[in-house]
Amino acid sequence: MKLLTKAYSRHVHHRPFILSSIAFILFFCLLASINEVRFDRLLHLGQCAISKLQYPSISISTTTTTNSSSSSSNATNNLAAADDEIRILIGILTLPDQYPRRHFLRMVYGTQPVPKGAKIDVKFVFCNLTKDDQTVLVALEIMRYDDIIILDCKENMNNGKTFTYFSSLPDMFSDESQKMLKSDDGNGTSESSPSPPSPPYHYVMKGDDDSYFRLGNLVSSLRPLPRDDLYYGYVIPCPSMDPFVEYMSGMGYLVSWDIVEWIKESEIPRNHLDGPEDKVFGAWLKEGRRGRNRHNAKWSMYNFPVPPSGCTHEFWPDTIAVHLLKNQPKWIETLKYFNATKDLKPSKLYHIP
Repeated sequence: MKLLTKAYSRHVHHRPFILSSIAFILFFCLLASINEVRFDRLLHLGQCAISKLQYPSISISTTTTTNSSSSSSNATNNLAAADDEIRILIGILTLPDQYPRRHFLRMVYGTQPVPKGAKIDVKFVFCNLTKDDQTVLVALEIMRYDDIIILDCKENMNNGKTFTYFSSLPDMFSDESQKMLKSDDGNGTSESSPSPPSPPYHYVMKGDDDSYFRLGNLVSSLRPLPRDDLYYGYVIPCPSMDPFVEYMSGMGYLVSWDIVEWIKESEIPRNHLDGPEDKVFGAWLKEGRRGRNRHNAKWSMYNFPVPPSGCTHEFWPDTIAVHLLKNQPKWIETLKYFNATKDLKPSKLYHIP
C-alpha cells in the first residue's frame, strides 16, 4: 500500500514537468515552422532577384509592355485633346502701307488671353508689294512677327482679293505642312517631325482692320457649332435675323475649312469676282448650295454705337466684334469699355493712373 502511495505521489510531482516539456516541444515546433516559412520567403525573393540578374530581358519586356500601354493611353488622350482643340485663322485684310495699324492690332490681339484648347492665328493679308520701301519694311515685319500673308494679286477691295485670300490657303498650308514633316537637326540631316494637324484650321475668318474681335467670346460661340459647311457672321440687312436670306457682313465672317477648299476648286467663285466682296461671297455659297450650317452672331457683332443706326447698339459684355472703329478715339473708347488693360502687372518701372 505504501509503495502504491509513493508511486502515485511521484507521478503527481512529475506531471508539471511533463506538461511544461510538452509545451516547450510544441513551442519549438511552432518556431521552427515559422522560421521555415520565413526562410522559404527569403529563398523565393533571392531566386527572383537572381532570375532578374540572369534574365534582364524579362524586366525590360515588362517595362516595355507597361510603357507601351502608357504610351497608348497617352496617345489616346492626345487624340482626344486634339479632337477637342479648336483652330481658327483670322485674316485681317489690309494694305501694305498700313504699318501703324498693323502694329496697333498686334498689341490689341497679342494681349488677349487665348482660351484653353484653342489655337488662334491672326494674320494680316494684302496683295503684292509695289514699292521699294515695302520690300524692306514688310520683310522686317515678317522676320519679326511672321504674321503676314502676301497674295499674288493687284491690290483691290471688291475685285477678287477675298477670292484670292480664301483660294490660296489650301496650297499655302499644304506646303507649310510638308516643311513641318521634315526638319533639319543642325547637322545637315533631316528628322521626322510630328504630323501637322489636319485640317490646319477648323475655321477661317475674313476680317476688316477696323473691327475689334474678342477672341474668348468668339471661341465660346464656335465650340457648339459644326465644323463642316459652316457660314458664320453678322446677317445683312441689319434688321434681319435669318442667315439664309442674304449674306454675312464684311466686318468679319467665318467659314469651315471644307468651304475654303471648295472655293479653291469650284468654278463658281472664280467666275464671279466683281462687286461688294461680302455680298459676292454670299452669292457663291447660295449658287453652290454651300454653307448649309449657318450661324447669325447678331447681336454679339455690331457697329460702333455712335452714330446710332439699325446696325448698332450699346457695348455689352457678350460682344464678339465691334465694327467701324475708324479712328483712335473710337478704338480707345472700345478698349476702355472691355477693360483691355486689366492684366497690366504692377511694377516700379512705370505708374499709370
